[in-house]
Amino acid sequence: MNTLFAIALVFVGCCSNVVFLELLVRMWEYCHICQFAFIALEGFIFETNFGRKKPHIPLRLIIYNIYTQIHFTYLHRISDMISGVNVEKGATEEDVFYAFMHWILGIAMLTFALLMSARMGIFQETLYKKYGKHSQEALFYNHCLPLPGFLLLSTDIYRHAVLFSQSSPVEIPVIGQSVPVMWLYLLMNVITQYVCIRGVFILTTECASLTVTLVVTLRKFLSLISSILYFHNPFTAWHWVGTAVVFLGTLLYTEVWSSIRAAMKGEKADKKAE
Repeated sequence: MNTLFAIALVFVGCCSNVVFLELLVRMWEYCHICQFAFIALEGFIFETNFGRKKPHIPLRLIIYNIYTQIHFTYLHRISDMISGVNVEKGATEEDVFYAFMHWILGIAMLTFALLMSARMGIFQETLYKKYGKHSQEALFYNHCLPLPGFLLLSTDIYRHAVLFSQSSPVEIPVIGQSVPVMWLYLLMNVITQYVCIRGVFILTTECASLTVTLVVTLRKFLSLISSILYFHNPFTAWHWVGTAVVFLGTLLYTEVWSSIRAAMKGEKADKKAE
């Protein structure tokens, strides 16, 4: 039941979050600070009891895990920018070659980041087996400890807070109060992201790392489809290739998982018969 609940949180929260995220990142790329701050505050109050509760997992392992996640998050962001190189009309053969090499480099970095992300999932799975399943604790420390890094963006944060306050007002039906529309988008983004990430962290305590990776990959695919349909973004031939690969991987995993479960049941039945 917890697994189905977590999967529902992931798909509902993340797929609705992508709408508000895309509305926000067009104006401000670093809106994630608010998600980190909200989750850290919620965890500080309800999980750590205002800092009085000691973590079950040693802090040094938590810090190592967070450091590696941050490292590969930035690697993933850089690879996104590199692999998204466009070639303008009239470009020379040399320009086309360099653009192609940048694209290859970006794809290689994305592949490496994906493999290392899967490795980190296995590391988390190992920690849970040794120290117990504490998804709320992991959620808190993963969002609290990186917060000081956002101080480097304090000027940018203040500037965009002013811009958000100057955005066109919209009336909230329930309370009848008008608020700047960008602040409303940010609020909905924070709430849906909390639902999404809460589901992911619950899932890491209930399922194997491979299952979590599959669910997150399917979620990203559905988020992409939602972005294409809602914001009328182009759907190219490469998107069709990606769609086919996602569905093929899902079918293969489902078949393999079913075969494993069937084999395990057969072994148990044979042992009982003996």
